[in-house]
Amino acid sequence: MNLKTVLSQREDVILKRWINTVLDTYHPDTKKFLRRNHDPFANPVGHTLFKETRNLFRELLNSQDTDSDRLTPILDRIIRVRAIQDFSPSQSIYFLFTLKAVIEEEVADELQNREQCDDLLKFEAKIDKAALIAFDIYMECREKIYEITAGHAKKQVSGLLRKKGLISEIPEWDPLKKEGNL
Repeated sequence: MNLKTVLSQREDVILKRWINTVLDTYHPDTKKFLRRNHDPFANPVGHTLFKETRNLFRELLNSQDTDSDRLTPILDRIIRVRAIQDFSPSQSIYFLFTLKAVIEEEVADELQNREQCDDLLKFEAKIDKAALIAFDIYMECREKIYEITAGHAKKQVSGLLRKKGLISEIPEWDPLKKEGNL
């Protein structure tokens, strides 16, 4: 039996164990909430994690190579959530590496020949490539957060300075317009 067949047969067990490792990265109270409620409106984070980890696993399983065009949207939905939750870059993408450990534990007894071991190494290489894509997504999200934060701070400071009369707006001047004709 090839690795893809084994992983397909054990998909539910693998996904359950994997999502548990993802949820373990959260505070115990948050973990309970995320696990309990899968409603996309009441618990968008939990819903996203459960849905997208399944989508990611299936994409990795069914793709011949790591197609970033197909993986990026899935990873984006997961990483975007983790990027705003004060996870470090390594904590944000660690969940991908836990998939490798879960799979190794699940299929260790099934690996009986060199070809299956090679297939496992190829599958793990796809996970590694997905981690690199996830890191890039994380950095883009954090850059956007910093841009938004800096822009907001700049507006606040500018507003305070204007309010105190320390700066004023300089009207735009159009040399083609005559002062009397608006």
